[in-house]
Amino acid sequence: MRKVATLAEVRAIEAEMPVSARWQARTVYQQLSETSARWPERPALSFQLRSGRRALARTLSWAALHDRVTRAANLFHSLGSPGEEVTVAYLLPNCPEAAITFLAAATAGVAVPVNPLLSPEHIAAILRETGARVLVTLAPFPQSDVAEKAARAAALAPGVRTILEVDLAPYLELPTRWLLPLLRPRAVPAGGADAPGASEGTAAPERRAFGPELELQPATLAFAEEEDDEVCAIFHTGGTTGLPKLALHRPSGMLYNGWCGRELLFCEQDVILCPLPLFHVFAVYPVLMGGLFSGAHMVLPTPQGYRGKGVMENFWQIVARWQANFLVTVPTAVSALMQRRVDADVSSLRYAICGSAPLPLELLRRFEAACGIRVLEGYGMTEATCLVACNPAFGERRPGSVGLPMPYTQVSIRRFGAGGEELGTCGPDEGGEICIANPGVLPGYRDAERNARLFCADGALRSGDLGRIDPEGYIWITGRAKDMIIRGGHNIDPALIEEALLGHPDVAFAGAVGQPDRHAGELPCVYVELVAGADVGAADLAEYARGRIAERAGVPRHVEILDELPKTAVGKVFKPELRQRAIRRVLDAALAEAGLAARLREVREDRRLGLVAVVVAEAHERRAVTALLGHFPTAFELV
Repeated sequence: MRKVATLAEVRAIEAEMPVSARWQARTVYQQLSETSARWPERPALSFQLRSGRRALARTLSWAALHDRVTRAANLFHSLGSPGEEVTVAYLLPNCPEAAITFLAAATAGVAVPVNPLLSPEHIAAILRETGARVLVTLAPFPQSDVAEKAARAAALAPGVRTILEVDLAPYLELPTRWLLPLLRPRAVPAGGADAPGASEGTAAPERRAFGPELELQPATLAFAEEEDDEVCAIFHTGGTTGLPKLALHRPSGMLYNGWCGRELLFCEQDVILCPLPLFHVFAVYPVLMGGLFSGAHMVLPTPQGYRGKGVMENFWQIVARWQANFLVTVPTAVSALMQRRVDADVSSLRYAICGSAPLPLELLRRFEAACGIRVLEGYGMTEATCLVACNPAFGERRPGSVGLPMPYTQVSIRRFGAGGEELGTCGPDEGGEICIANPGVLPGYRDAERNARLFCADGALRSGDLGRIDPEGYIWITGRAKDMIIRGGHNIDPALIEEALLGHPDVAFAGAVGQPDRHAGELPCVYVELVAGADVGAADLAEYARGRIAERAGVPRHVEILDELPKTAVGKVFKPELRQRAIRRVLDAALAEAGLAARLREVREDRRLGLVAVVVAEAHERRAVTALLGHFPTAFELV
């Protein structure tokens, strides 16, 4: 780990040697083998099914993890057709088997992590689009619908030939484990003509138990690895549209993320508490791959992470139990944790790494004061494998910025015309679209039609985010060229909400945007224009949308009917005006609820800050107004 503090020191790393010489291991499996040989008995991965400080926990050493991954890779390879690269999808909550499956699938073929919160129909679409032949998922387990979703999805994805079931029973304490046969739900048929939603003549995939199958495999790799830089992982992004965007990841980008983790953050003595899901790039690459390079110990607290039963209540006790040094988090979790007392010795913590969405400044200050740590805000994209920038651990941290670019990452701010033509590069503090070039930038989406306007002429990735770079090289995000709503780090495509409501016979137009929220950063809301003569209420439309949106996170928190939606000259819904309306509504309501007389005068566009709420406040209320609005991600100005 290097103590890098400035952009000049980042560039000095790049000057030492070309990027091609950096990755001593050319494959993920070779890197795992190197780390296992170096620290065979050090802990690699720990997991506790329950949230209590003394709950049963299991730990895999680096040697044990290497053994499990080797056997799993052999199993996956045996399930592929001769001459065919096997694609392995996994639909799992957090558990050691999720990490094992990712590493083994990337070794034997292609790994496809899938969000278990998606509907069976969306899961099936991902399975079909990626050509998945193997699906690793949970065996039926109490209080979990993952096994049922997997079965229903497999019925709609005839390419899936094998389902490998992970049993969480070994992670249960006694006597609960003895009672599991009585509590376990009945299995749903996994495909075949009798399965729900299956087409006639569909053959049911073969079911096997994951753990016992591994024991039948050899403990050394039984096939020759391909040492090329071909795609070995596919992540879905955008998350909730009917046809998912599938980002293609190569070993070079995966190894790059791990190398950055080792160079700038972790060493073999570090413990990283990661309650984020292993279907998301944030947990898989900077954390899991960072451990793969550095030898750091990754801890997974409960299958649902932050959402797990009792996790928030016991969180600081969990930190103390594992003596965690790094905490991986998102603004939603920080907000929830600050509603609870720090009730344990957390002096082992040094840093919290926060990404996925902007962290309000007031919340950052409160969190740091309560925990005695530094919060490092960063920036990443699935389309760049993950890492792009981060505030330096050992240098100046500029709250509100996403920090300095990673080594071998070039970030530029560029201007584009309405037709997508490039108009030039912006100067310091000049706003434009963030463009990225680094070893993790994807070769494109799996569906080539989605690659239009994705890259600049020189190959740099157009992020869709608006921002600026200050004179010292710190990157500031000021808005989004795309309309994606980011709820606690979860990307929600507004088209999902709009299409659901446009299915209602009384709806003529719908415009979904993110409204500011003090906990989640943004929540989806939607504005609707009715057809002439329609007589339907907002509550009825909200209920209609709820029944037609595949994922709970996408259900709009607020539905409002307007006489007419603002539109552009060509008849498209004009989203900036809707965002301003949402900001006015939410912040005015928050001020009123707090008993303050201050109110918004306007919401204006600022070149450097994006949308800014201009608030009229008397002098005696200014401190209270600042404290309240500091919890929201929206920039504000008092007058």
